[in-house]
Amino acid sequence: MSPCRRAGCTGTYAADGYCDECGHKAAAITDSGTGAGLGGPSIGRTSGRTRGRGGLGADLVELAPVPLRDPATAILPDPQVPEAQRFCARCGAPVGRGRDGRPGRAEGFCSNDRVPYSFVPRLRPGEVVDGRYQILGALAHGGLGWIHLARDRKVSEAGADRWVVLKGLIDTGDPDAVAAAVAERRFLVTVDHPNIVKIYDFAQHADPATGDTTGYIVMEYVGGQSLKQLALAGAGPDGRRVPLPLPQVLAYGLEVLPALGYLHERGLLYCDFKPDNVIHAEEQLKLIDLGAVRAIGDDVSALYGTPGYQAPELAAVGASVASDLYTVGRTLAVLSFEFDGFSTRYADRLPDPAAVPLLTREESYHRFLRRATDPEPHRRFASAADMAEQLLGVLREVLAAADGTPRPGGSARFTGERDAFGTTADPLDGAAVAAALPVPLGDPADPAAGFLAALTTADPQAAVAALGAAPVRSVEVRLQLVRALLAAGDPAAALRQLQGTALDGDDWRHDWHAGLIALAGGRPAEARAHFDAVSDALPGEPAARLALAAACELAGDAPAAGRRYERVWRVDHAFVSAAFGLARVRLGAADRAGAVRALDEVPATSSRHVAAQIAAVHALLDTEPGALSEAAFVDASARLERLQLDARRQALLAVEMFSGALRWLGQAGALVPSAGRVLGHGLTERELRIGLERTYRALAVLEPRKAARHALVDRANTVRPWTLW
Repeated sequence: MSPCRRAGCTGTYAADGYCDECGHKAAAITDSGTGAGLGGPSIGRTSGRTRGRGGLGADLVELAPVPLRDPATAILPDPQVPEAQRFCARCGAPVGRGRDGRPGRAEGFCSNDRVPYSFVPRLRPGEVVDGRYQILGALAHGGLGWIHLARDRKVSEAGADRWVVLKGLIDTGDPDAVAAAVAERRFLVTVDHPNIVKIYDFAQHADPATGDTTGYIVMEYVGGQSLKQLALAGAGPDGRRVPLPLPQVLAYGLEVLPALGYLHERGLLYCDFKPDNVIHAEEQLKLIDLGAVRAIGDDVSALYGTPGYQAPELAAVGASVASDLYTVGRTLAVLSFEFDGFSTRYADRLPDPAAVPLLTREESYHRFLRRATDPEPHRRFASAADMAEQLLGVLREVLAAADGTPRPGGSARFTGERDAFGTTADPLDGAAVAAALPVPLGDPADPAAGFLAALTTADPQAAVAALGAAPVRSVEVRLQLVRALLAAGDPAAALRQLQGTALDGDDWRHDWHAGLIALAGGRPAEARAHFDAVSDALPGEPAARLALAAACELAGDAPAAGRRYERVWRVDHAFVSAAFGLARVRLGAADRAGAVRALDEVPATSSRHVAAQIAAVHALLDTEPGALSEAAFVDASARLERLQLDARRQALLAVEMFSGALRWLGQAGALVPSAGRVLGHGLTERELRIGLERTYRALAVLEPRKAARHALVDRANTVRPWTLW
């Protein structure tokens, strides 16, 4: 390995030609084919697609298919293991290294312990393995063996070529490699998933030179390019790679997680997930190189991992579902941003988001990566399905924020909003927010699930009594009782109930309910901390972001609230509270036009559409007179006329509009005649006074109380313009 030529960098160029520290690209790169366990650049015909479609990531992302090449172009003309990757199988000492300008020997004995080594492919073009597989050449080498392309003569003789891949051992003196190959023979033939390479057969072949019999795994030939190759394909003017677009990376994650979940469900661990081991071929992704797969609980087989991707606990406690999911998180991070030093100083942590603009911009993605790569295994995602569920939510948010098109999706964790909060001109109230936020969906396996399903009373006190008499004091009963006590106006009792509920320390439902209690109790900073923890646990859930946004607003952090309200509203217009919250934050920042835009996005089909338009009228008029304009009054007037409100609400808003227009006219420079009209009246003092007088009289007619009615008539008389009669 040669030292990096970038100033100040202490890294070295790896075999792929990129610095292992800063990612700088060397002047020239030789494609060694290490990008894929089944042959890196192994591209060619396949036996058929499992599915044909253009959209990955739940059909939300359209990616151009990766074309297939002639398999002959994937064969290495001079297959060699680079000297920098030659090590003794027993002691790990460097072997086969050149000196004094002379190349190292590809075969020989380790000078440290005299163990023989060989880095020469055992199979030559033209050889036939097991009387069936005709070798065409070597495709690549990986950590456990050479990869050969072969033609299945039995299938070919039937009139169709079927290309297969044979994987043997790099060095048959390696006991760990032998053990891994034996492990593969035990269970890999049963693996059958569209996103995992298929193991067809196991073959044996006698080495013509030594007579030793070597085993080979016969696998499906996967054409396309590895994610590593795709990630390295784009480079900027400075030679550094350009990360893949985030939606593409998230789509890749969503595509491979079900494959890992499939293995986990069958008691298997993949162990060595990384960009090298995933192939994008046409419109499909495939997990390849199953050499490191082992059974869950297997403490005997050799354990494989790759620095920068492997979980920190791997050496001490071994592989697990959590360590597999950790590798997915690291892979997504490496693909999505410039991750200098990911295998060295950042081998066990993420960089500071302040140094990575993507992580600053995409808060939910950063939370997702933090949970996926948490140093504590029990704090990571519980399963591949759990991880994919949250990743899909993050993808929906990223796409919606990019183009403004909502990407709503059903939640497996929460109901929708129980009510919309903050829709009136009144100050935001924590108890009202707590009552309006979505509710966590109940566990159908809870012992009291049937009882809770039959409990339909809407009266909080009745609900408290019924839940207190529940036949089983299960977790779900206790959590629903917490919410009922809050609805009944007793946050102290709700807190006592929550404290007595046996929840796992990492169960996000504890923080959710603690946040609700803090909101209802007027402690928004405390609520913010709890909802922040929920957002860490559920980075793809809009409900968690909505709760956090409201807590931030109540705690006085308007910018943080606005960012989160906007993300929730962009992804799903069913969260109407987010539109009102976004409008409030924008109006507080003197962005009247932005506030009105947010309110205008509340659809006409929403039950809160009228409230949004009323809020838009207030937003247009609720500012200093000097900042108002004729256009604002005309716009507000048109909105009010379209709303067709009841007579009283219409008159109250008309009073606000006429009064505001009169104040505006009284400002210096606002006396120029105008052609605009407000509720049928011209923008002159006389016309506006006539309109205001009539509106006060209309309100007097609607007022049932005598004293109030007389007061309104007095106001009408006070504002009427001077006349001769």
